[in-house]
Amino acid sequence: MSTGTAAAPSVWKQPAQVWAVAFACVVAFMGIGLVDPILPAIAESLKASPVETELLFTSYLVVTGLAMLVTSWISSRIGAKATLLVGLGLIVVFSFLCAISESVDAVIGFRAGWGLGNALFISTALATIVGAASGGSSAAIILYEAALGLGIAVGPLLGGVLGEVSWRGPFFGVVVLMAIAFVAVMVLLRGPAPARTPLPFSAPFRALGRPALAILAATALFYNIGFFTLLAFSPFPLGFGAMGIGLTFFGWGVGLAITSVWVAPLLLRRMRLTSVLLIALPLLAVDLLVAAFIVSSAAALVVCIIVGGLVLGVVNTALTEAVMEATDLPRSVASSAYSAVRFLGGAVAPPLAALLWHAFNAGVPYVMAAVSVALSALCILFGRRLLAHVDGAHPDAADEGAAVLVGDAA
Repeated sequence: MSTGTAAAPSVWKQPAQVWAVAFACVVAFMGIGLVDPILPAIAESLKASPVETELLFTSYLVVTGLAMLVTSWISSRIGAKATLLVGLGLIVVFSFLCAISESVDAVIGFRAGWGLGNALFISTALATIVGAASGGSSAAIILYEAALGLGIAVGPLLGGVLGEVSWRGPFFGVVVLMAIAFVAVMVLLRGPAPARTPLPFSAPFRALGRPALAILAATALFYNIGFFTLLAFSPFPLGFGAMGIGLTFFGWGVGLAITSVWVAPLLLRRMRLTSVLLIALPLLAVDLLVAAFIVSSAAALVVCIIVGGLVLGVVNTALTEAVMEATDLPRSVASSAYSAVRFLGGAVAPPLAALLWHAFNAGVPYVMAAVSVALSALCILFGRRLLAHVDGAHPDAADEGAAVLVGDAA
């Protein structure tokens, strides 16, 4: 349609304040996979078990998820710029504390603080870009998509490069980049603040009482167990050094970005949204099941990881597109409620996968992940009647871009 075409030429001609927030978005999304390549090194250096090391993801995701329930309430009162700066400041402080920590327990605790900062920043970033971008919401969303894809792809690669020097390197890297982003947002994000309408504290909690949103949240909870088993557990059976893990998950991130930005919108133009999910989720379950049987072959496992990234991009896009259209609630409220539940699913997966590995073998965590993803497909299948109103055509590029809205960084 003309909306996407008209916006495309102006997407790269943006005010400096938009670029400042977009740069900060790239760094924030890098934080998702940044620690992936250094998990084995952290376990070795700090004499931590794999279960303890996986709690680096759990503490981060639990706090991010819980904080998502209150970020819209906070930003509606103190304003977008203040929320962005508080979030960025917390990430700088807690990533620095991670870098100088001498025990795995300290890193786990400081990652929780990092998660709080990340929730505050990510929950506000897209609204800020949309409000300040030239070329309309379509151009803003395309720019946001680009930041998300670049961050997810580059995070593991940077983690691998810096992790070859020391496991502390990626954390110091985040300190420097986020400090630059903090200064850029503080200096460049100018102009009168838009009028604020304070949201009630209970809004995200009440949102989960809506049947359609509850179904999608349950779907995302089970799906994220598969997502984070693939992301957070795989570095251990791969057996690579930091650079090898970083390159593997760079391929994973590129695949995820490509299918999120280009492939999923094409599918959503041609198929019902629930049909896309009912194809992609079983494919992901099959990929995870294959990983369970070939886990002893590093090369074969790399292929499964990258194929998984391709499928994950489609699921991410379709799921969040559904969330945005599932209710008549403000998008920030729907996204906060949905993201809180799905992040909690992601928090369960890493330590559970490590426990199953030690209790049985390296293939069992992938079987668990496959079963969980299959359950997410069943949530869509049995809840399809309640999701009928999101199953229409999705022809507008801007609407498709909304599938990678706030909170869909994992």
